[in-house]
Amino acid sequence: MGLSRPLLLCSASPRRATLLASAGIPFELGPPPDVDETPPVGLEADRVAAAHCVAKARRARAGAPDRVVLCADTTVILDRGILEKPRDDADAIAMLESLSGRTHRVVTAIAIASPWSSVLDSDEAVVTFRPLARAEIEAYVNTGEPFGKAGGYAIQGGASAFVSRLDGDVETVVGLPTRLVRRMLLEVERLGPDAGDR
Repeated sequence: MGLSRPLLLCSASPRRATLLASAGIPFELGPPPDVDETPPVGLEADRVAAAHCVAKARRARAGAPDRVVLCADTTVILDRGILEKPRDDADAIAMLESLSGRTHRVVTAIAIASPWSSVLDSDEAVVTFRPLARAEIEAYVNTGEPFGKAGGYAIQGGASAFVSRLDGDVETVVGLPTRLVRRMLLEVERLGPDAGDR
C-alpha cells in the first residue's frame, strides 16, 4: 500500500483489528463513530450495511479530515429480516434458534474515505447452520460470545461447530474481508490527490 500514513480503522470491533493485522495492512485505531445503527425504515436488508457504513464514514472523516479512514458494518439477514446484536440471553437464544437448521446471508459493507475520495463496497457470504439442540444453544450463550455480534454468533469462535456449510469468505462473516479492503485501498490510491496530474 502506498498511503503516506497508516489507515485509520474507526471501529470498536477487536475482530476487525485482528483481521487487518493478520493481513499485514498497516493501520491505527481511531474512535468508533457514534451513529444510530437502527435499520432505516423501508430500506432493503441488503442495503442496510452500506447505509450504516456511509453514516459512519462521514462521522469518522469529520473527526479526522486529513486521514484515510475505514469503517465497516455487518448485517445478518434471515428471511429478508435483519438479526441485530442480541440484547440479552433470551434474545441470543431466540436468534440462534431461528438460525438452527437454516441458511442465512451475511453482508459486510466497507467504506474508505480519504481527503480526496471515498469508496464503498460490500461482500456477501451464505451460511448454513446444522440443527441445534436447545441445550447447546444455551451453553453457547452462557459463554458470553454471542454478545456484541450481529446474529448472536462468532463463526471464528465456538459457533464454528454450528456451521454445516459456508459459501463465501469467512472474513466477511467475521466482519472485514481483507481482500476487499486491499482492492479498495488500491482504488483510493488510484484516485489520490495527484490523480489529475498523471
